[in-house]
Amino acid sequence: MKQLSETWFAEGYIDFELKKYTLLAYLQQINGHFTQNKLYPQLADLIFHYNNIIAFRENKKYLQEQFPKKLTGIQLEKLQLLYEQMMADDEVMTELEQIIHYAAERMRSTIHSGTEIYEFVEEKLNISPIGLMPLDTQEGYFFLSNGNARRTRIYHYRLSIFEKRDARYRSMRTSYVDMRYRGISTTYEQIKAELIRSKQELPNPAVYAIETELKFPVEETLLPVVKRSLVKFISDAA
Repeated sequence: MKQLSETWFAEGYIDFELKKYTLLAYLQQINGHFTQNKLYPQLADLIFHYNNIIAFRENKKYLQEQFPKKLTGIQLEKLQLLYEQMMADDEVMTELEQIIHYAAERMRSTIHSGTEIYEFVEEKLNISPIGLMPLDTQEGYFFLSNGNARRTRIYHYRLSIFEKRDARYRSMRTSYVDMRYRGISTTYEQIKAELIRSKQELPNPAVYAIETELKFPVEETLLPVVKRSLVKFISDAA
């Protein structure tokens, strides 16, 4: 997918029509992925660019607070310099404001389309614990069944907590373990028992089955939605 630079709206020749077509080409690619129910990394990239232009328009002093992970110090200085240079040119600023206003509206609409897909996928998930659950659910496994397929993907997960601006958040790291086929003679409980025998480093793990009746792209959509939904499920049950 063709990427936009962090300062695409203010680079080179500042012309509304030129930037409009640059943006529309980018959004066309995004929407092409969305029509295939593929959300990531496209949705995250789009949200970043939307926040970027809003922050540039509203208050440059808070750029570092808004984007501590995405923007480097050099990129922050570049945005600040661009802003200071353009403030001195009323004509350029007028054109830039038109570009940003148009881009914000178009991006917001596309983000809405992506979040609708996300919410739809999330609503179709069914999460249930398998067997007896340990007191510590910060690490374990989940079984992911996509659609009516008999194949079940097994993932190891680990929860962690990070702090950001006086708030605490939970995140989940996952790694693919194996693929198993379910049937009358192979239940989730049996898969869990086999997993414990083969992975003795977790003798009593928390294990969850996550199912969806509809089939979605695993890496691009289902897995990111599952991770956030499982974090919430575990947190609510704690």
